[in-house]
Amino acid sequence: MSLAAARTAVDYAALARDIKRWARELGFADAGISGTDLGQHEQHLQHWLDDGHHGEMAYMARHGTRRSRPAELEPGTQRVISVRMDYLPPGSGNAWSVLRDGEAGYVSRYALGRDYHKLLRSRLQKLAERIHTVVGDFGYRAYVDSAPVLEKALARQAGLGWIGKHTVLINRQAGSYFFLGELYTDLPLPVDAPASAHCGSCSRCIEICPTRAILGPYRLDARRCISYLTIELRGSIPEDLRAPIGNRIFGCDDCQLVCPWNKFAQETVEPDFAPRHRLDGARLVELFGWSEAEFLQRTEGMAIRRTGYEGWLRNIAVALGNAPRSAAAREALNARADHPSAIVREHVAWALARQGG
Repeated sequence: MSLAAARTAVDYAALARDIKRWARELGFADAGISGTDLGQHEQHLQHWLDDGHHGEMAYMARHGTRRSRPAELEPGTQRVISVRMDYLPPGSGNAWSVLRDGEAGYVSRYALGRDYHKLLRSRLQKLAERIHTVVGDFGYRAYVDSAPVLEKALARQAGLGWIGKHTVLINRQAGSYFFLGELYTDLPLPVDAPASAHCGSCSRCIEICPTRAILGPYRLDARRCISYLTIELRGSIPEDLRAPIGNRIFGCDDCQLVCPWNKFAQETVEPDFAPRHRLDGARLVELFGWSEAEFLQRTEGMAIRRTGYEGWLRNIAVALGNAPRSAAAREALNARADHPSAIVREHVAWALARQGG
């Protein structure tokens, strides 16, 4: 039988149902299927780029329309299978308690355990292999933050949730604490209905943002976002934004913490996402004392590696500058006052001035 004939014989509606079932069996919380028309989202992306709100993330503009036109990124793509996986770690320190403890370092909940990229990609590969048992050879490619993909737009089109006013995807049954992944495919699967929005008049995420990065509904200036400042930015953190960062040393969850829909958030069943090295509330002074070798060893296989050791020290220096004044904080900062990195020295000097030392 030819490939074309074999494809004609496939019951794609039944296959779509099987794909969603297989996805759940592989540990994904949900899966949905969308087409490739993202015209409205492409316009929104272009306006965001034109406003310069992507900051130093030049890769956001580098790929042109391939980000919003899946068939340009992967020729032959007809459908995108979007999946989500819950990451909220069970037993992690209460987020608000850590944020209120000025001597602790706050790490975004998604980054407390193993880096999700390889885990999700391997599960997507297994999903593709199951599809292969039904349709034979087919065109596909798996993506998890690894290419120019409008993952939230695709997930919204696939019915997995709506994009909230803070620009994070929200699911009615599960809140927003989940990762996304995609399987681009040339299979003509039936598509799901896009998710409708349910933010209503709520503006808690806009009001809570410490650095006022959310300019208005669906308008995020990444240059002011704490996640950008502590992860993506490689140079100096603007001085006027250092105090609002508080004790957030890698990422920020405030806009999700106040979202009413996260009362439905599901704790992850994935053991790899459990907190490592007590990073759900570790002491700033202790973390600042890590050598580069310790940093590399203790963050192996974790998303925290993305900030690099210099960025790690920069971020913790800012947090120590915002911490309650103490001899321990001043001693820790003074130990790094002559650090080889000009970036680290600058932020240490700022922190020491705040500590009165």
